[in-house]
Amino acid sequence: MAYDRPGGDGLVLGVPKAAFRPSPVFLGLVALFAVSGVLTWNGYGSVRFTVFLFVVSGWLVSLCLHEYAHAVVAYRAGDRDIAHRGYLTLNPFKYTHPLLSIVLPVVVVLLGGIGLPGGAVWVDRHSIPGRLRHTLVSLAGPATNVVFTVVLVAAVRLGTQSGGPVEFWAGVALLAFLQLTASVLNLLPVPGLDGGNMIQPWLNPQWRKMYDLFAPYGFILLFALLWNPRIGGWFFDAVFAVGDLLGLPSWLYATGLDLVRFWQG
Repeated sequence: MAYDRPGGDGLVLGVPKAAFRPSPVFLGLVALFAVSGVLTWNGYGSVRFTVFLFVVSGWLVSLCLHEYAHAVVAYRAGDRDIAHRGYLTLNPFKYTHPLLSIVLPVVVVLLGGIGLPGGAVWVDRHSIPGRLRHTLVSLAGPATNVVFTVVLVAAVRLGTQSGGPVEFWAGVALLAFLQLTASVLNLLPVPGLDGGNMIQPWLNPQWRKMYDLFAPYGFILLFALLWNPRIGGWFFDAVFAVGDLLGLPSWLYATGLDLVRFWQG
């Protein structure tokens, strides 16, 4: 992403340049992801635990980048104050709801194998003109998940053909599956989630008022929908079908899910 050229005062459009630097927390997550990947590849230590670290740290990195995508598009669309709120540093502790954005998604990954979307950055919608820009801000996060899905599936398909430890590729396959589920969930037109927020600016005032009424309960609504056997079945059938279409081996990400539950071993 290219920011406006800073002046000699160390500011970018009145914002300190430090507001655009990756935080030590994010860099630490990237380092953990890389180190655990190397350990898994070389078979050092408990492979179940290293796969656990590899998948969890990789998922947290993707969560940070998902929210960063929202923030950077919002910044470019007109919300300059988003930099002051710390969202452009990729620091997950700056999110408005760390429990929903970090803890809950990781727990759901470990227990259910689903890439749950998190509610994180707060965007000042009043400072962003035009409905299209609002939609692009909401689309930025899911688009990041879609890109990650394609890249990781390609890595799995190429990597499994060239060899390497099955445990490593099982971890990569699980990350790909999590990105796929996150892509689908984030694009659902549920009030309060990215998919719903994409269409909210285009609703007439009456429907928008109703949307805003249900938006705070988007997560509860999402869980209720997935808990319904029929709707949940449709969702997973769709995810499995897309995974098969992309060529993501189901047995491989199932192996990855088994490995990350190291406490069961």
